[in-house]
Amino acid sequence: MTQTEISHETPPPRHGAPAEPVGVVEQQSSVGRLVGVDLARALAVFGMFAVHVAPPAEDVGGFAGWLLELTEGRSSILFATLAGFSLMLIAGRREPKTGLAGRQARARIVIRAVVLLALGTALTMLKTGILVILAFYGVYFLLALPLIRLRARTLAIIAAVLAVVGPQAAFGLKWLLGESTAKSIDAYDPIARLGGDGLLGLLLHGYYPAITWMPFVIAGMALARLDLAAGAVQRRLAALGPALMALGYGTAWLTVRLYPPIQADKAALKEIFANLDPNSIESLRPGSPAFDYIHDKATNSANIASSLLGAEPHSGTTFEIIGGLGVAITVLVCATAAMARLAWLRRLASPLIAVGTMSLTLYVAHVAAYTMLPDDATGTLVPLLGFIAGSILFATVWSRFFRRGPLEYLLNSTTKLAKFVR
Repeated sequence: MTQTEISHETPPPRHGAPAEPVGVVEQQSSVGRLVGVDLARALAVFGMFAVHVAPPAEDVGGFAGWLLELTEGRSSILFATLAGFSLMLIAGRREPKTGLAGRQARARIVIRAVVLLALGTALTMLKTGILVILAFYGVYFLLALPLIRLRARTLAIIAAVLAVVGPQAAFGLKWLLGESTAKSIDAYDPIARLGGDGLLGLLLHGYYPAITWMPFVIAGMALARLDLAAGAVQRRLAALGPALMALGYGTAWLTVRLYPPIQADKAALKEIFANLDPNSIESLRPGSPAFDYIHDKATNSANIASSLLGAEPHSGTTFEIIGGLGVAITVLVCATAAMARLAWLRRLASPLIAVGTMSLTLYVAHVAAYTMLPDDATGTLVPLLGFIAGSILFATVWSRFFRRGPLEYLLNSTTKLAKFVR
């Protein structure tokens, strides 16, 4: 897994001042200092570290184990939501850019998408064991291009429809294609042959497939259209986030218990077959290939049916999308409100804000650092604490002397090619 928001544009001011949010192309008074976005992104960075370098939550237990379990799947959802938010900062947050500015903004997004596809593919080819999300981000950006001029309400409706339709469509498409067809397609996909996530993986079969992850991006775009500094907006989002969590995770929990999956019980099947005439059902006796085939088919069918009703991390179900989006909204609105109303907390959180402003750099660095860890290093919380402390120290020091993170600077320089668009 992993997941860093990579569309940072405007760097943090020096001397611990509040940072500009990721994705700002030009400083505009209408955008303001939405440092809460960077704070939320920093929390997602730490969640990403927890997923990759911490021991399993069940091995830790207690409050720490609960926190580790909370990060699974949800930190990547938060990143994807913030990616959509940042996308609108490039395209024009409250009002979409038009004319030459609009064309250049779209060009910047396309350039970013291409860079992320290339960088994500390169990292995936390294076979580090981390499921890299950068290439998926590139696809998200390209798919979101036709939507960048829509209003918040329209974007929210599209996100809701995709949250309901996407998981079912993904299930149907996977069933229609089958494993053999998918392998055949990948065999002709140059990216897949190189060891990266091929087109089919990016859209359907991957760990963060666009068909079920675009609702997060589009929801983030809708959030960017809102005035998050307004108290009324904050109150509505503060109610919406927990409501979505209750609806998604609560409904999944209730559904599984009211309508448990009909799983084949092998012991019961053995008893049934044992009471039948062995002369007529010899080929279906317990232990025979036919018996095992029938049992496995029944079990797989039940598992497939139940997979559409759960809300487990990365299950890609409607319930997971709704619940995960509720978490992302809650984190974002809490961070935004806290940074806007508590000046002392904003100053205290400036090192964390710096982390959020250079998440691409820290993402790539953490992948590289992960490859150098000993095989048994992730059995304790020491690597996680080291990654968090190291990222805070690096981001704080770097932001004192430079306006952007290293990779953020390179990405920003590359997107300047958009100025040649006329």
